[in-house]
Amino acid sequence: MLATQIRQKDSRFYFVAYPAEDLLRRVRFISRFYGEGETIEATTPRKDDEVAAFIGRIERSDAAFQRDLAKKKVKAIQDFYAEAVNQPPIPGAVLLFTSEALHFEPIGSFENVGNLEEPRQPYLIIDGQHRLAALHFYREKLPEEAKGMHVPCMIFDGRTEDFATEMFVTINSTPTRINKSHLVDLYEKVAYAAPDKRLAAKVCEMIYAEADSPLQYKVNRLGGRSRQAKWILQAELFNEIHRWVRLETRRLKVNALTRGRDVERVARHDLYEPLRDFLVAVQQALLNAWGNERYMVTRAVTLKALVRVCADLNRADGAADDRVRRWTAKLRKLRDLEPDFRAEGFYERFPARGQVERVARIHRRVDQFLAIPPLGKDTDGD
Repeated sequence: MLATQIRQKDSRFYFVAYPAEDLLRRVRFISRFYGEGETIEATTPRKDDEVAAFIGRIERSDAAFQRDLAKKKVKAIQDFYAEAVNQPPIPGAVLLFTSEALHFEPIGSFENVGNLEEPRQPYLIIDGQHRLAALHFYREKLPEEAKGMHVPCMIFDGRTEDFATEMFVTINSTPTRINKSHLVDLYEKVAYAAPDKRLAAKVCEMIYAEADSPLQYKVNRLGGRSRQAKWILQAELFNEIHRWVRLETRRLKVNALTRGRDVERVARHDLYEPLRDFLVAVQQALLNAWGNERYMVTRAVTLKALVRVCADLNRADGAADDRVRRWTAKLRKLRDLEPDFRAEGFYERFPARGQVERVARIHRRVDQFLAIPPLGKDTDGD
């Protein structure tokens, strides 16, 4: 097929005007899509295809979390294809990925225009699943009109799964696409992500998944779409842990961190374990209020403030030996504050113009009550 080779810095990829029929035969859909009486079945990713599995999870839990939502979105695009006459129905390029290294042969005197071979296996769609699903249903309904359509495509070949994941994040990192909670999951995998973000993301993962975490499975990783009871959004938790990391950049030697074991070690020893021990101490001190809907202790606004208190206490008295016992003894005094955390009248007892200010107010109140020196100033930007 005829293609234009595009070079940008160390990257090389291809632009192709793909005939609609040919393209639809050569792509795999990672999510199931619904039309009027017809379904596109999802392709089950191979066990070793981490990128396809990730994109499928995002599509199922975010854009296609509900069957009707996906159906409405695809139907709207399909209707636009039918109505668009003078303007192009698909003006933006669909992004395709194949791990195969495709052979490109320039034509004549052109260095960047030539014939590009097609992959043996179907393309993975990095961006454009909904547009191509709509095109599939549009072709079924109006085959003659679809026959002459060409789809602009960017093809990335011969790269690693990390590259495809980075591309997916780059394309989907605006608020109107995937939510920040999903992006937190990716910070470890993205090469350009700053080490402080990778570190904070790793701690979030541990807080959610580790068996000894008091917040195990209580962190909402679906950005508000979870159907189970959760206490705090992953993005909110990430912001607080990231704030802690930034305040402790020098002590944690963040800028010297590399990916893998280095991040794992610092995340576990210097951040997760102190936070885990602190939350255990809070749980024991406020046993009646912990997880109790009549109290605000395990609501996001208080948990965010408690992460800040933990950072302060860890700087003042963070030695690992006997830490749970020491901190539990210190935090027993919080029982005197327990009535202030009742849900009834909580916002009057902690008046503020919004949650950011209220988190800072709770943080200062607990620090002062326990005589803990603050690690850093609260800012409205967190």
